[in-house]
Amino acid sequence: MVDIDIRLTLPDELAREAAARGLLTSEVLQQLIDAEVERRRKIERLFSTMDELAAVDPPPLSNDELNAEIKAARAERRSRRADSA
Repeated sequence: MVDIDIRLTLPDELAREAAARGLLTSEVLQQLIDAEVERRRKIERLFSTMDELAAVDPPPLSNDELNAEIKAARAERRSRRADSA
């Protein structure tokens, strides 16, 4: 664990409201920072995956292949609906 001293300059109203809601404690600030770090990791993974997908250049589907994919997706959707009903 690392100790870091942080000084915040907040507008008066925001500081009062944050303090009243218990947001200015070490524990809550740690949770907020942890959540933001995780959010940014997910965004980085998303863009990395998008770059990988953009680099893939599969051949286009024929009309028959496309229609088969559509039929399979519709059948799967119908099956899920029937299972949940």
